Amino acid sequence: MKNNIQGLDHYEGAAGGWGAVKACASYVVSQKSPLRDTIALFKMNQDKGFDCPGCAWPDPEHRSPMELCENGVKAVSWETTHKKASAEFFAHHTVQTLLGWSDYALENQGRLTQPMKYDIITDTFQPVEWEHAFAEIGGIMRGLAPEQVEFYTSGRTSNEAAFLYQLYAREYGSNNFPDCSNMCHSPTGTGLGSSIGIGKGTVEISDFDAADLVICVGHNPGTNHPRMLATLREVAQRGGRIMSVNPMRERGLERFSFPQSPKEMLTGGHTELSEDYFQIRIGGDAWFFRGVMKALLELDAQQPGVIDTDFIANHTSGFRELADDLHRLEWADIERGAGLDRQTMVYFAEIYASHKRVIISYGLGITQHRNGTQNVQQLINLLLMRGNMGREGAGICPLRGHSNVQGDRSVGINEAPSEDFNLRLEQYFAITVPRAHGRASVESIKAIESGESRALICMGGNLAVAMPEPQRTFPAMRKLDLQVHVATKLNRSHLLVCKDSWILPALGRSERDVQSSGVQSVTVEDSMSMVHASTGGLKPASRWLMSEPAIVAGLARATLPNSPVKWEQMVGDYRLIRQAIEAVIPAFYQYNARIEAPGGFRLDNPASRGEYRTASGKATFHVCTTEAIADDCLTGNELILATIRSHDQYNTTIYGMDDRYRGVTGRRDVIFLSAEEASQRQLKQGDVVDIAALDDSGQVCHQRMMHRQTVHIVPMGTKSIAAYLPEANVLLSLDAVDEESLTPAYKSVPVTLFKSAGVNDA
Repeated sequence: MKNNIQGLDHYEGAAGGWGAVKACASYVVSQKSPLRDTIALFKMNQDKGFDCPGCAWPDPEHRSPMELCENGVKAVSWETTHKKASAEFFAHHTVQTLLGWSDYALENQGRLTQPMKYDIITDTFQPVEWEHAFAEIGGIMRGLAPEQVEFYTSGRTSNEAAFLYQLYAREYGSNNFPDCSNMCHSPTGTGLGSSIGIGKGTVEISDFDAADLVICVGHNPGTNHPRMLATLREVAQRGGRIMSVNPMRERGLERFSFPQSPKEMLTGGHTELSEDYFQIRIGGDAWFFRGVMKALLELDAQQPGVIDTDFIANHTSGFRELADDLHRLEWADIERGAGLDRQTMVYFAEIYASHKRVIISYGLGITQHRNGTQNVQQLINLLLMRGNMGREGAGICPLRGHSNVQGDRSVGINEAPSEDFNLRLEQYFAITVPRAHGRASVESIKAIESGESRALICMGGNLAVAMPEPQRTFPAMRKLDLQVHVATKLNRSHLLVCKDSWILPALGRSERDVQSSGVQSVTVEDSMSMVHASTGGLKPASRWLMSEPAIVAGLARATLPNSPVKWEQMVGDYRLIRQAIEAVIPAFYQYNARIEAPGGFRLDNPASRGEYRTASGKATFHVCTTEAIADDCLTGNELILATIRSHDQYNTTIYGMDDRYRGVTGRRDVIFLSAEEASQRQLKQGDVVDIAALDDSGQVCHQRMMHRQTVHIVPMGTKSIAAYLPEANVLLSLDAVDEESLTPAYKSVPVTLFKSAGVNDA
């Protein structure tokens, strides 16, 4: 269906297909390095090649010659681009000028080529020598107290670099580890840890071959983990059932045309994915799944055996408390909270009860709420009720974003490490490490804002832009004494300069890393706990680039001149780093030998085989006690907003201005609203509105507003609205977090709409 609103339409095709092929080709050409890109794409996700710097979906056992997806191609082309943000570029552009550029324009300048320091007199970044940078940064660090420094990590950092980074910080005396996982999947670690004794998913990719039913909750595979589409396609084609629970209808959950299928590409065919689609309201996840569980109890009362009582008796604790809570719930409250009726939840329960092997996969639509941890626990409750844990073809599958965000946590990026980890680290390196609980991301930003923290070192990422409430975050960053950004591309966080600001350019995942012992491999861990090697093969974009492990070692040597750690030896041969990881973290036993096997190895996951290392030794049912938002934000004309990514986006990186599957072209000033909600507010397609956040008492927050957004009417759940991040981060609050994990509530923001003044209807 066509309309006359510029840049807004309705996409009718399947995910993937020729649209994906065309988008890949166009993006490769735009980065002006087609030969370099092509070489890289044949090496990506291959044995002896490099791991895609995009999502963390695992590699299949039998790989195709080009094991990639559309957004993987964009991620690699973004890295292998011929464009350069050189010293000459910075000399001709002041920081004040660059701050006026869009996030897309900043990163599209290309690869950083030299270490740079901010010069306040010229308001520009100026090139410096590596050793000068290390010496000056180390001198500043020695003048600070360890608790005044924050060590941020992006999930693209390799295991080797992350381990050295935490070693540097801990020898320095800090446990302050704001990490990108704090902004996305920390509720997974907290929720799964309390329920099944390990903060990771339990399934392997082979489990999808055995599952009868796959339930997709709160995620968008077409954009955020496109290689999953091939796996879902296989489930559907062999007769497995897929059900999706999501406030928005996402094309990647509906149908998929596999670009590597000659039949589908030549005939214009596709595979239907979700047989059922349940559009709950944003923030209604816990209510919905509690309704499904209540329906299961009612079904079991009529047909005993729906609930796996033997599994519950032998392997779980807390079921009676959960059942009592579900019995007390009124269906009217559940329907209101979920945004769907009782009949729909009973239907879901009936389908679930008719399948023996069930996987639940979920994304940030579950975790980024004030009750993110409890949302995760409700998914585990549902699986446990029918024994769908610890057996083939069943379990929980959290979908991580960054390619190594899970690995970073596995090797020590953690603000509260175990005492066993601390003791092993001290023994192996002959150092003393701190025991005080450190800060996670929100706590770090607040400490910077208050002046408690004076320095920030960022191992990749775009921290300031990714965090909520830039109205507070951006000014806080400028108050620091020291900022160090290890990066491959320029972004806005680098421009929030302070007293001493540095940009240190690193090798990309696709580039050859040569140290004194020869070409090095790094390792990463995917969403399913598989650890494998990644070896770049391309010539580095600049002769001045250093690897992330080498940069960390350089900072450590300059900061800790009397360190007993053999930094130079480990950087000269990454096998020595892996030996150290193995000594400190026993799960990585025979590390160097095991990564030689095709596909690498899987870290031990006791819950996968039915061992639950909780306090009781059993899997634990948890009663939900909090909701995503206050009840009084559902009674009036308010809406609940979720921030989302476009299809031309990876986290805060903007590849382009299109969102193909949602029908948006060449713009990002868009909000997504259902026809019913628009009609109630006398709005129509193309109207321009302002959005204001509401505080906990339901009052308008004039400091948290987003202006001149164009209404795009799409199928959405009741009381729901969506807008792009990072633009919509102005509506968020640093104080609205999941109480148990401190992850910000990016996807449950109470808002209200106003027709923009002085704007004619489109």
